[in-house]
Amino acid sequence: MIRRTLAIAHKEVLHMIRDPRVVYLALGLPVVMLLLFGYGISTDIDHIPIAVVDQDGTRASRRVTEALVAGGSFAIAARADTPESAERLLRRGDVTAILVVPRGYERDAARGTSTGPQLLVDGSDGTAGTLAVGDALGAIQTAGVRPPPLLARFNPGLRSAYNIVPGVIALILAMVSALLTALAIAREWERGSMEQLFATPVGRTEIVIGKLIPYAVLGMVQTLLVVTLGSWMFDVPIRGSLALLFGFSALFQIAMLASGLFISVATKSQVVSVQLAIMITMLPTTLLGGFMFPIANMPWPLRAISTVLPGRYYISALRGVFLKGNGLGVLAPELLALAAFSTVVLVLAIRRFERRLA
Repeated sequence: MIRRTLAIAHKEVLHMIRDPRVVYLALGLPVVMLLLFGYGISTDIDHIPIAVVDQDGTRASRRVTEALVAGGSFAIAARADTPESAERLLRRGDVTAILVVPRGYERDAARGTSTGPQLLVDGSDGTAGTLAVGDALGAIQTAGVRPPPLLARFNPGLRSAYNIVPGVIALILAMVSALLTALAIAREWERGSMEQLFATPVGRTEIVIGKLIPYAVLGMVQTLLVVTLGSWMFDVPIRGSLALLFGFSALFQIAMLASGLFISVATKSQVVSVQLAIMITMLPTTLLGGFMFPIANMPWPLRAISTVLPGRYYISALRGVFLKGNGLGVLAPELLALAAFSTVVLVLAIRRFERRLA
């Protein structure tokens, strides 16, 4: 089986070498998209989940919290006993900001020596962080409370590129990977070469996996390209493990490549395959994956749909590795979700492929 699968993979490599458009689609288009999206996108959000650490427990400290949530821009998602426990929520993405009211705040405020509460913002999502800073200052000043010192965690300058680049990487890999494989089997049907494959002892599993392997290797080169350029051109740090980053990228690539294969097997038409590949990758990743719009802001039906989209988990993993330095302990749910999706779609593609011409 391995020998026959590798033979199919070798055949697909020869197709790729003879068609320079494949190389451009895999390596040229991602660079163009990275430049356009990286320099041209900015977003806003309309509400912010926060965690409150009230170490003072007095009327004055409660007034600070009430001032934040009174306008509706903030919603208390959690209360924590210590800043350390609240930061774990920040790392997991459960909250976007942390309000810390220090012990003795009311006493020091009465003496005029208080430094005020502290607001820590998740800067890995630059748009949410920027909005959090502005809304927090406005709400607290309106209530007559001294504005807190603001600390943007993971993105001190609240640069939008820190938020945009991981999303752009996910969008590029999703769309280009699905397009590449969407053409693979559909091209065989249109050219009539599928009949030649049926005349060989190669099974459907070997055909599908054999066609997947070359594009998976090309996809990892593509990943290296966009991650390197995104980090270098926009000065986005990679604080986590590179091995973990490429592990997540490999799973996401398999998920997208398998999706393209499933489309090409089902449609048997290059034109229809391309249209469907763009439709099921670009739009969901952009609109429902947390790239352009925070998932927490969406109506519950859309949030439910986003739970089955691999782009959602990949974008979350990229931001966690790039900006927060998260490890596998924090990102295990994203890893399991991507592994499950890629496995299911690959099995569906193999089952949908039938060794008959009609």
